[in-house]
Amino acid sequence: MSFEEKRKDLIDDLKKRGVLTNAEVIRAMLKVPRHLFLPEEARSSAYMDSPLLIGMNQTISAPHMNAMMCEYLKLEEGDKVLEIGTGSGYHAALCAELVAPDGARTPGHVYTIEYHEELVKNAINNLKVTGYDDRVTVLHADGTLGYPQEAPYDKILVTAASPEKVPQAFKDQLRDGGILCIPAGSKNYGQTLYVVRKHGNVFEIDKKCGVRFVPLVGQYGFEN
Repeated sequence: MSFEEKRKDLIDDLKKRGVLTNAEVIRAMLKVPRHLFLPEEARSSAYMDSPLLIGMNQTISAPHMNAMMCEYLKLEEGDKVLEIGTGSGYHAALCAELVAPDGARTPGHVYTIEYHEELVKNAINNLKVTGYDDRVTVLHADGTLGYPQEAPYDKILVTAASPEKVPQAFKDQLRDGGILCIPAGSKNYGQTLYVVRKHGNVFEIDKKCGVRFVPLVGQYGFEN
């Protein structure tokens, strides 16, 4: 079975399970080749619904989690997105496909921050190979500080577990009316996925589900 057939089967399964409901997210997940964001030895497992190791003790999230987070963020063409935790670059590519699809009149952009230099290099290459490098800017930095140079952001996506539900940098850098999706809790267990909406100085926090992510490291994260 080809990678394309496996990808379609995965998407069909996520739709049947009610994980994928948004037509644009379905389109993006059908288009972005997840296997090209994985090491060669892991590509045969690319379309299993499970997280996979990508090096540096980091993982690419399970596809159902990518789908859920994209839907919770309500990504739209033209959005400026900040992602904390680039990893392989796959989730950034999904976001780019949603905010800056081919032919977009008002294309958005994704700024993504990765703590581990080796993963930065891999992600840049993966995004170039798949044609998303013009819509995604990869930065090697401490993600817990955000990226104030391009703030405010319409949407902020955090793909590592934070000690706090809404770290201060993300509060400051999210635009009024913007949405943040973030896992938070303990370093290894007992994490929860939150969707946060900003209304002036008020943050509406919606608790979604239990999750397990690698810990967020940096000045306001967990120790590396």
